[in-house]
Amino acid sequence: MEKITHQHLDDDEIVIDFRELFYEFKRRIWWILLAAVLGTGAAGAYSYYLLTPQYISEAKIYVLSKETTLTSLADLQMGTQLTQDYKELIGSRPVMQEVINTLNLDITYRQLAEKLKLENPKDTRILYLTVTDPNPYMAKAIVDEIANAASDYIGEIMEMTPPKLIEDGMVATVQTSPNVKKNAAVGGLVMLVLACGVITLSVIMNDTIRSEEDVFKYLELPVLAVVPERKDSKVERSSSSGRFFGRKKKVSGKRGSRKKTEITRKTPEETRQPEKTDQEIPAAALKDKTENS
Repeated sequence: MEKITHQHLDDDEIVIDFRELFYEFKRRIWWILLAAVLGTGAAGAYSYYLLTPQYISEAKIYVLSKETTLTSLADLQMGTQLTQDYKELIGSRPVMQEVINTLNLDITYRQLAEKLKLENPKDTRILYLTVTDPNPYMAKAIVDEIANAASDYIGEIMEMTPPKLIEDGMVATVQTSPNVKKNAAVGGLVMLVLACGVITLSVIMNDTIRSEEDVFKYLELPVLAVVPERKDSKVERSSSSGRFFGRKKKVSGKRGSRKKTEITRKTPEETRQPEKTDQEIPAAALKDKTENS
């Protein structure tokens, strides 16, 4: 019982022959390259023709106001805490709604908030406001208006001098996304991996016995003899079929002889007719035959 269980576990075990897999990759290298080229072209075309180009514009705000002094460590820690407060206030609904009303944007405040990205570099008290939009001029207008509206709103809510705007946004001349080259490379790589995966799966699932090693490997039987396939087997089969169906077959003699023999098949009428003997030949014809001889 233990032996049967062990044998069952061995049958479920999957063994990958890396040498066979390598030769299969080598044999189908053109299919792999074709898949990579198609993936690159499809991803590049999709990114270039179907995806909408996006542009960004960036503005900067200084967190600490002039009332804040940098005379102690507590002041520095307060500046770090204010940065987190500023992030929440800048992305709040009142600020977004004021920008929408000022620029007459046909979007909701949530959609506008999705266009905004806030970053605070480490060990600094400067906030980076980044807006992404398909129109580079609109991206600049939105980020500038958000910076101005947020500065006034922060000063009003926190009852302090509004934070200072360090840098206005700029009109982008180069799109930030989509990155056509990067997407094309990723598409080609994905198709390359997919093609290799399909080939690997076909090799693993193929249980056909193709060599003497496979016989011993899968059946555990020794190979006593191997009958090779004859190269002229097709020629012999075609010759035999030609004789069977009564087609003419030209056979050349040895050593370049030009004598040729034609093999034909008699019709049923010719087969039923008996051959004529000298007795059946008319007397006049027999007389002529005798004189000629």
